[in-house]
Amino acid sequence: MIINRNILTLDEFTIQQMRMFPNATGELSTLLRDIGLAAKRINVEVNKAGLVDILGDAGSVNVQGEDVKKLDVFANNQFIGVLKHGISCAGIGSEEMDDFVVFDDDISNKSKYVVLFDPLDGSSNIDVNVSIGTIFGVYRRVSKIGTPCTQEDFLQPGINQIAAGYIIYGSSTMLVYATRRGVNGFTLDPSIGEFSLSHPNIKCPEKGKYYSVNHGNFFQFPENVRKYINACQSKTEKEGGPYNQRYIGSMVADLHRNLIKGGIFMYPSTFDNPNGKLRLLYEASPFAFIIEVAGGKATNGTERILNIKPNNLHERTPLFIGSKQMMEELETYL
Repeated sequence: MIINRNILTLDEFTIQQMRMFPNATGELSTLLRDIGLAAKRINVEVNKAGLVDILGDAGSVNVQGEDVKKLDVFANNQFIGVLKHGISCAGIGSEEMDDFVVFDDDISNKSKYVVLFDPLDGSSNIDVNVSIGTIFGVYRRVSKIGTPCTQEDFLQPGINQIAAGYIIYGSSTMLVYATRRGVNGFTLDPSIGEFSLSHPNIKCPEKGKYYSVNHGNFFQFPENVRKYINACQSKTEKEGGPYNQRYIGSMVADLHRNLIKGGIFMYPSTFDNPNGKLRLLYEASPFAFIIEVAGGKATNGTERILNIKPNNLHERTPLFIGSKQMMEELETYL
C-alpha cells in the first residue's frame, strides 16, 4: 500500500501547529489526541451497534430528564476514562451527569484545561441508524494550577474556549475542531486507524440554501420566528430562494452540513420551553465557537452565544446559528 505523506494525521497536524509557538507545552495537542482516541473507540461500537446488545434504553434518566440510551452510557464512560488517564485534563463536565468530575491526582491537578462534552448528541436516532455525534469544548482553568479544579473553571462564557469541536459518526467518521487559528476537519481512515486531515481551513459560506428547524413546533415558536420561517419558504428565485428545509434531529449532523454547504440552524424558545431546550455549555457554546471561527454567527435571539456567562452546568438556551448573511437577515426579524 502506498501512503500519501502529503496528508497529515491528527497527531502530525497538532504537532506541526505546536511548532509555530516556541513556548507551547503540547498539552492541548495531547488533549486533542485523547479526544480522538475516545472517538475511535466510540466509532467502533457505533458501527457494530446493530450486532450487539448496545442499542436501546439503558433504563435510566439523565439530569436533562431524557431517557438514557445504552450507547450514551458507553460514550460517556469512554470520554471520562480516556481523559482521566491522560495528562492534560483537570476535570470534566458531561451532559449526562449531574455535576462536574474532578480528576484529583497530582498529574491532573497540574493540567491547564477542563473539558465539557455531550458524549452522544442525537441519541434518539441511535436505533434507526441515523448520523449521531459528540460535541466538546475546552477551557483554560481559572483556578490555581496544582490544586483540584473548581466549578468556576466550568462556568465560563464560550468566548473563553481554547478549542471546541465535534465528531460525527456518519457515512464516514469525522473529527472537526476549531482554535482561534481556524477550523480543520479530519476523516477517520479505517485502513490505518487514524484521523487524517481532509478538510483544511474550513470556512462557512456566507450564504446557503438550507434552513434547519423542527417544523412540528411551528405554532409554539415566537411570532417573529414564524415570520422568518415563512419568509424562507416564500422567497423567489431572484431573492435566492426558496430555502430548502433540512432537519435531521441530530444537531451535529445538521450543523456539519450547514458548516460545509452554508445554511442556518434554529432551535427557538417555545411556549413550553421559554428558556430554550439546548444546553449552553455542552451544545450551543462549542458550536458557536466553531461557526464563528469559520466566519458565521450565533445568537440566542438577543445576545451573542459566546458572551453568555452560564449560571449552572445545565443551563439551557435558544439557538440561532449559521451563515453570516442568513443570520443577519434573521436578525432583522428578531
